[in-house]
Amino acid sequence: MAFCDSIRLEKGMYTVGGKNFTQVLESVDPTVNYKGTELEGLDAYQRQLKRFDIKVSGTGCDMVEKFFSTTDSAVLFPEFIARAVRQGMAECDTLESILATTTKVDGIDYRAVSSTTDASETNSVAEGTTIRNVNVRTKEKLVSLKKHGRVFSSSYEALRFQNLDVVAVILKRIGADLANELLTDAVDALIKGDGSGSDNAGSVTGSGATITYDHLLELWEELSPYKLNTMLAPAATVKEILALSDMKDSITGLYFQGTGKVFTPMGASLFVAPSMDANQVLGFDKGCALQMVQSGDILVDYDKVIDRQLERATISITAGFSRLFKDAVKVLTYGA
Repeated sequence: MAFCDSIRLEKGMYTVGGKNFTQVLESVDPTVNYKGTELEGLDAYQRQLKRFDIKVSGTGCDMVEKFFSTTDSAVLFPEFIARAVRQGMAECDTLESILATTTKVDGIDYRAVSSTTDASETNSVAEGTTIRNVNVRTKEKLVSLKKHGRVFSSSYEALRFQNLDVVAVILKRIGADLANELLTDAVDALIKGDGSGSDNAGSVTGSGATITYDHLLELWEELSPYKLNTMLAPAATVKEILALSDMKDSITGLYFQGTGKVFTPMGASLFVAPSMDANQVLGFDKGCALQMVQSGDILVDYDKVIDRQLERATISITAGFSRLFKDAVKVLTYGA
Protein backbone atom coordinates (compact mmCIF):
# COMPACT_ATOMS: atom_id res chain seq x y z
CA MET A 1 0.00 0.00 0.00
CA ALA A 2 1.34 3.42 -1.00
CA PHE A 3 1.75 6.02 1.74
CA CYS A 4 -0.88 8.26 0.08
CA ASP A 5 -3.51 5.59 0.85
CA SER A 6 -3.02 5.99 4.59
CA ILE A 7 -3.27 9.79 4.92
CA ARG A 8 -6.07 11.05 7.15
CA LEU A 9 -7.86 13.91 5.39
CA GLU A 10 -9.54 16.60 7.49
CA LYS A 11 -11.03 20.09 7.22
CA GLY A 12 -8.10 21.63 9.05
CA MET A 13 -5.92 21.10 5.99
CA TYR A 14 -7.72 24.09 4.44
CA THR A 15 -6.72 26.44 7.26
CA VAL A 16 -2.90 26.20 7.16
CA GLY A 17 -1.56 29.74 6.72
CA GLY A 18 0.25 30.48 3.46
CA LYS A 19 -0.64 27.13 1.85
CA ASN A 20 -3.54 25.82 -0.18
CA PHE A 21 -4.92 22.31 0.26
CA THR A 22 -2.66 20.71 -2.36
CA GLN A 23 0.44 22.35 -0.86
CA VAL A 24 -0.49 20.97 2.56
CA LEU A 25 -0.90 17.51 1.03
CA GLU A 26 2.46 17.86 -0.72
CA SER A 27 4.18 18.67 2.57
CA VAL A 28 2.81 15.43 4.04
CA ASP A 29 3.16 13.30 0.90
CA PRO A 30 5.92 14.72 -1.38
CA THR A 31 5.59 13.95 -5.08
CA VAL A 32 9.34 13.31 -5.36
CA ASN A 33 8.87 10.08 -3.37
CA TYR A 34 6.87 8.57 -6.24
CA LYS A 35 9.50 8.89 -8.94
CA GLY A 36 9.76 5.61 -10.86
CA THR A 37 6.43 4.28 -9.56
CA GLU A 38 3.05 3.94 -11.25
CA LEU A 39 1.99 7.14 -9.48
CA GLU A 40 4.74 9.23 -11.04
CA GLY A 41 3.35 12.31 -12.80
CA LEU A 42 0.51 12.81 -10.31
CA ASP A 43 0.55 15.53 -7.66
CA ALA A 44 -0.55 14.89 -4.07
CA TYR A 45 -4.19 15.81 -4.78
CA GLN A 46 -4.39 13.65 -7.90
CA ARG A 47 -3.03 10.71 -5.90
CA GLN A 48 -5.92 11.16 -3.48
CA LEU A 49 -8.40 11.11 -6.36
CA LYS A 50 -6.83 7.85 -7.51
CA ARG A 51 -6.95 6.49 -3.96
CA PHE A 52 -10.72 6.93 -3.85
CA ASP A 53 -11.16 6.05 -7.55
CA ILE A 54 -12.72 9.42 -8.38
CA LYS A 55 -12.65 10.27 -12.10
CA VAL A 56 -13.24 13.98 -12.68
CA SER A 57 -13.22 13.97 -16.51
CA GLY A 58 -13.19 11.81 -19.62
CA THR A 59 -14.77 8.43 -20.21
CA GLY A 60 -16.35 7.05 -17.06
CA CYS A 61 -16.43 10.44 -15.35
CA ASP A 62 -17.99 10.13 -11.91
CA MET A 63 -20.88 12.06 -10.43
CA VAL A 64 -20.60 14.56 -7.59
CA GLU A 65 -21.84 12.05 -5.03
CA LYS A 66 -18.66 9.98 -5.50
CA PHE A 67 -16.75 12.60 -3.49
CA PHE A 68 -19.13 12.02 -0.58
CA SER A 69 -18.87 8.24 -0.43
CA THR A 70 -16.59 8.54 2.63
CA THR A 71 -15.79 11.22 5.21
CA ASP A 72 -12.20 11.45 3.95
CA SER A 73 -13.06 11.75 0.26
CA ALA A 74 -15.60 14.53 1.00
CA VAL A 75 -12.65 16.69 2.12
CA LEU A 76 -11.35 16.62 -1.46
CA PHE A 77 -14.39 18.35 -3.01
CA PRO A 78 -13.57 21.98 -2.08
CA GLU A 79 -10.19 21.59 -3.78
CA PHE A 80 -11.93 20.23 -6.89
CA ILE A 81 -13.99 23.44 -6.93
CA ALA A 82 -10.92 25.65 -6.42
CA ARG A 83 -8.99 23.88 -9.18
CA ALA A 84 -11.80 24.24 -11.69
CA VAL A 85 -12.18 27.95 -10.87
CA ARG A 86 -8.40 28.42 -11.11
CA GLN A 87 -8.40 26.70 -14.50
CA GLY A 88 -11.17 28.98 -15.72
CA MET A 89 -9.14 32.01 -14.65
CA ALA A 90 -6.06 30.69 -16.45
CA GLU A 91 -7.99 30.05 -19.66
CA CYS A 92 -9.08 33.70 -19.62
CA ASP A 93 -5.46 34.49 -20.42
CA THR A 94 -5.62 38.28 -20.85
CA LEU A 95 -4.92 38.88 -17.16
CA GLU A 96 -1.90 36.56 -17.09
CA SER A 97 -0.62 38.10 -20.31
CA ILE A 98 -0.36 41.64 -18.91
CA LEU A 99 1.32 40.96 -15.55
CA ALA A 100 4.99 41.59 -14.88
CA THR A 101 4.86 39.73 -11.56
CA THR A 102 2.46 38.31 -8.98
CA THR A 103 3.06 38.67 -5.24
CA LYS A 104 1.28 36.43 -2.71
CA VAL A 105 0.67 37.90 0.76
CA ASP A 106 -1.05 36.54 3.85
CA GLY A 107 -2.69 39.80 4.96
CA ILE A 108 -4.90 42.40 3.30
CA ASP A 109 -2.42 45.29 3.42
CA TYR A 110 0.52 45.71 1.05
CA ARG A 111 2.76 48.67 0.36
CA ALA A 112 4.28 48.56 -3.11
CA VAL A 113 7.50 50.23 -4.26
CA SER A 114 8.27 52.65 -7.08
CA SER A 115 11.54 53.32 -8.87
CA THR A 116 12.91 56.50 -10.47
CA THR A 117 16.30 57.35 -11.96
CA ASP A 118 17.93 60.74 -11.48
CA ALA A 119 18.05 62.90 -14.61
CA SER A 120 21.36 63.42 -16.43
CA GLU A 121 22.52 65.09 -19.62
CA THR A 122 24.66 62.13 -20.57
CA ASN A 123 24.63 58.38 -20.16
CA SER A 124 28.37 58.20 -19.63
CA VAL A 125 30.16 58.83 -16.34
CA ALA A 126 33.30 60.95 -16.39
CA GLU A 127 36.09 60.30 -13.94
CA GLY A 128 35.35 61.86 -10.58
CA THR A 129 31.71 62.58 -11.34
CA THR A 130 28.68 61.15 -9.54
CA ILE A 131 26.88 58.11 -10.91
CA ARG A 132 23.13 58.59 -11.26
CA ASN A 133 20.93 57.21 -8.49
CA VAL A 134 18.13 54.71 -9.00
CA ASN A 135 15.72 55.62 -6.22
CA VAL A 136 13.51 52.83 -4.90
CA ARG A 137 10.89 54.00 -2.43
CA THR A 138 7.76 52.58 -0.87
CA LYS A 139 4.59 54.23 -2.14
CA GLU A 140 2.61 56.46 0.17
CA LYS A 141 -0.67 54.66 -0.50
CA LEU A 142 -1.32 50.99 0.22
CA VAL A 143 -2.33 48.73 -2.63
CA SER A 144 -6.10 48.38 -2.48
CA LEU A 145 -6.98 44.68 -2.28
CA LYS A 146 -10.54 43.90 -3.33
CA LYS A 147 -12.52 40.71 -2.87
CA HIS A 148 -14.27 39.26 -5.91
CA GLY A 149 -16.50 36.25 -5.55
CA ARG A 150 -19.65 34.30 -6.21
CA VAL A 151 -22.16 32.49 -4.02
CA PHE A 152 -22.52 28.92 -5.24
CA SER A 153 -26.24 28.43 -4.70
CA SER A 154 -27.39 24.86 -5.23
CA SER A 155 -28.72 22.05 -3.10
CA TYR A 156 -26.67 18.87 -2.79
CA GLU A 157 -29.64 16.95 -4.15
CA ALA A 158 -29.55 19.02 -7.34
CA LEU A 159 -25.86 18.29 -7.88
CA ARG A 160 -25.27 14.78 -6.56
CA PHE A 161 -26.16 13.03 -9.81
CA GLN A 162 -24.42 15.53 -12.09
CA ASN A 163 -21.22 14.46 -13.81
CA LEU A 164 -18.13 16.16 -12.42
CA ASP A 165 -17.01 17.39 -15.84
CA VAL A 166 -20.33 19.23 -16.25
CA VAL A 167 -19.95 20.89 -12.84
CA ALA A 168 -16.35 21.77 -13.78
CA VAL A 169 -17.60 23.68 -16.83
CA ILE A 170 -19.83 25.82 -14.59
CA LEU A 171 -16.97 26.43 -12.17
CA LYS A 172 -14.55 27.36 -14.95
CA ARG A 173 -17.06 29.93 -16.16
CA ILE A 174 -17.07 31.39 -12.65
CA GLY A 175 -13.28 31.55 -12.83
CA ALA A 176 -13.41 33.37 -16.15
CA ASP A 177 -15.87 35.92 -14.73
CA LEU A 178 -13.59 36.55 -11.74
CA ALA A 179 -10.59 36.98 -14.05
CA ASN A 180 -12.51 39.58 -16.09
CA GLU A 181 -13.38 41.49 -12.92
CA LEU A 182 -9.71 41.47 -11.91
CA LEU A 183 -8.82 42.69 -15.41
CA THR A 184 -11.01 45.76 -14.80
CA ASP A 185 -9.04 46.51 -11.62
CA ALA A 186 -5.77 45.94 -13.49
CA VAL A 187 -6.67 48.41 -16.25
CA ASP A 188 -7.67 50.96 -13.63
CA ALA A 189 -4.27 50.61 -11.92
CA LEU A 190 -2.38 50.93 -15.21
CA ILE A 191 -4.18 54.14 -16.14
CA LYS A 192 -4.68 55.80 -12.74
CA GLY A 193 -1.75 54.45 -10.72
CA ASP A 194 -2.43 54.86 -7.02
CA GLY A 195 -5.71 56.68 -7.73
CA SER A 196 -4.59 59.97 -6.22
CA GLY A 197 -5.35 61.86 -9.44
CA SER A 198 -1.74 63.00 -9.81
CA ASP A 199 -0.40 59.58 -10.79
CA ASN A 200 -2.17 59.07 -14.11
CA ALA A 201 -0.28 57.41 -16.95
CA GLY A 202 1.13 59.64 -19.69
CA SER A 203 -1.22 60.46 -22.55
CA VAL A 204 -0.85 60.44 -26.32
CA THR A 205 -3.44 62.30 -28.41
CA GLY A 206 -4.22 61.18 -31.94
CA SER A 207 -6.03 63.40 -34.42
CA GLY A 208 -8.94 62.22 -36.56
CA ALA A 209 -12.18 60.41 -35.84
CA THR A 210 -10.81 56.89 -36.38
CA ILE A 211 -7.66 55.14 -35.33
CA THR A 212 -4.78 54.86 -37.80
CA TYR A 213 -1.55 52.95 -37.94
CA ASP A 214 0.26 56.27 -37.47
CA HIS A 215 -1.46 56.60 -34.09
CA LEU A 216 -0.04 53.24 -33.03
CA LEU A 217 3.42 54.24 -34.23
CA GLU A 218 3.15 57.44 -32.20
CA LEU A 219 2.24 55.39 -29.14
CA TRP A 220 5.28 53.18 -29.80
CA GLU A 221 7.51 56.25 -30.10
CA GLU A 222 6.20 57.95 -26.95
CA LEU A 223 6.76 54.82 -24.87
CA SER A 224 10.47 54.66 -25.70
CA PRO A 225 12.85 53.61 -24.15
CA TYR A 226 10.32 51.10 -22.84
CA LYS A 227 9.04 48.47 -25.26
CA LEU A 228 5.54 48.57 -26.66
CA ASN A 229 4.83 44.85 -26.40
CA THR A 230 1.28 44.84 -25.01
CA MET A 231 -1.85 46.84 -25.87
CA LEU A 232 -5.36 46.88 -24.40
CA ALA A 233 -8.45 48.43 -25.97
CA PRO A 234 -12.25 48.06 -25.94
CA ALA A 235 -13.69 45.62 -28.48
CA ALA A 236 -14.83 48.34 -30.90
CA THR A 237 -11.33 49.80 -31.05
CA VAL A 238 -9.74 46.37 -31.46
CA LYS A 239 -12.10 45.83 -34.39
CA GLU A 240 -10.91 49.11 -35.95
CA ILE A 241 -7.29 48.09 -35.51
CA LEU A 242 -7.93 44.69 -37.08
CA ALA A 243 -9.46 46.45 -40.10
CA LEU A 244 -6.32 48.54 -40.74
CA SER A 245 -4.58 47.63 -43.98
CA ASP A 246 -1.29 47.32 -42.09
CA MET A 247 -2.83 44.50 -40.02
CA LYS A 248 -3.73 42.45 -43.07
CA ASP A 249 -0.33 40.97 -43.86
CA SER A 250 -0.27 37.18 -44.18
CA ILE A 251 1.69 36.42 -41.01
CA THR A 252 -0.57 38.51 -38.74
CA GLY A 253 -3.66 37.04 -40.39
CA LEU A 254 -2.50 33.44 -40.00
CA TYR A 255 -1.57 34.02 -36.36
CA PHE A 256 -5.01 35.49 -35.60
CA GLN A 257 -6.87 32.76 -37.49
CA GLY A 258 -4.84 30.00 -35.86
CA THR A 259 -4.85 31.23 -32.25
CA GLY A 260 -7.58 33.84 -31.95
CA LYS A 261 -4.96 36.22 -30.55
CA VAL A 262 -4.02 39.53 -32.13
CA PHE A 263 -0.34 40.19 -32.80
CA THR A 264 0.44 43.56 -34.36
CA PRO A 265 3.11 44.19 -37.02
CA MET A 266 5.13 46.22 -34.48
CA GLY A 267 5.43 43.18 -32.23
CA ALA A 268 2.81 44.05 -29.59
CA SER A 269 0.06 41.68 -28.45
CA LEU A 270 -3.41 43.25 -28.50
CA PHE A 271 -6.14 42.26 -26.03
CA VAL A 272 -9.75 43.31 -25.47
CA ALA A 273 -10.43 45.20 -22.23
CA PRO A 274 -14.21 45.80 -22.02
CA SER A 275 -13.93 48.30 -19.16
CA MET A 276 -11.86 50.83 -21.13
CA ASP A 277 -13.38 54.00 -22.54
CA ALA A 278 -14.18 54.15 -26.24
CA ASN A 279 -11.48 55.48 -28.57
CA GLN A 280 -8.67 54.54 -26.20
CA VAL A 281 -5.65 52.26 -26.52
CA LEU A 282 -3.50 51.41 -23.52
CA GLY A 283 0.09 50.60 -24.49
CA PHE A 284 2.75 49.39 -22.07
CA ASP A 285 5.83 47.31 -21.46
CA LYS A 286 4.55 44.06 -19.95
CA GLY A 287 7.89 43.28 -18.35
CA CYS A 288 7.84 46.21 -15.94
CA ALA A 289 4.39 47.77 -15.84
CA LEU A 290 2.04 45.89 -13.53
CA GLN A 291 2.23 43.92 -10.29
CA MET A 292 -0.63 41.79 -9.01
CA VAL A 293 -0.86 41.40 -5.22
CA GLN A 294 -2.95 38.43 -4.13
CA SER A 295 -4.01 37.68 -0.56
CA GLY A 296 -4.02 33.92 -0.15
CA ASP A 297 -5.43 31.61 -2.80
CA ILE A 298 -8.89 31.04 -4.21
CA LEU A 299 -11.09 30.59 -1.16
CA VAL A 300 -13.93 28.09 -1.08
CA ASP A 301 -16.39 27.82 1.80
CA TYR A 302 -14.88 24.41 2.57
CA ASP A 303 -16.87 23.79 5.76
CA LYS A 304 -20.25 24.15 4.04
CA VAL A 305 -19.11 22.23 0.96
CA ILE A 306 -17.81 19.27 2.94
CA ASP A 307 -21.02 19.19 4.99
CA ARG A 308 -23.12 19.31 1.76
CA GLN A 309 -24.57 22.72 2.62
CA LEU A 310 -24.05 24.23 -0.80
CA GLU A 311 -26.94 26.71 -0.73
CA ARG A 312 -24.73 29.64 0.37
CA ALA A 313 -21.16 28.40 -0.26
CA THR A 314 -18.86 31.20 -1.43
CA ILE A 315 -15.98 31.18 -3.90
CA SER A 316 -13.73 34.23 -3.73
CA ILE A 317 -10.34 35.74 -4.47
CA THR A 318 -8.80 38.86 -2.92
CA ALA A 319 -6.29 40.81 -5.00
CA GLY A 320 -5.11 44.25 -6.06
CA PHE A 321 -2.72 45.84 -8.54
CA SER A 322 0.16 48.27 -8.47
CA ARG A 323 1.82 50.01 -11.40
CA LEU A 324 5.58 49.58 -11.15
CA PHE A 325 6.98 52.19 -13.58
CA LYS A 326 4.77 55.12 -14.50
CA ASP A 327 6.61 55.84 -17.76
CA ALA A 328 6.19 52.23 -18.90
CA VAL A 329 2.49 52.94 -19.60
CA LYS A 330 0.90 55.35 -22.10
CA VAL A 331 -2.74 55.97 -22.99
CA LEU A 332 -3.60 56.81 -26.59
CA THR A 333 -6.83 58.78 -27.08
CA TYR A 334 -8.23 59.58 -30.51
CA GLY A 335 -11.44 60.91 -32.03
CA ALA A 336 -11.94 63.47 -29.29
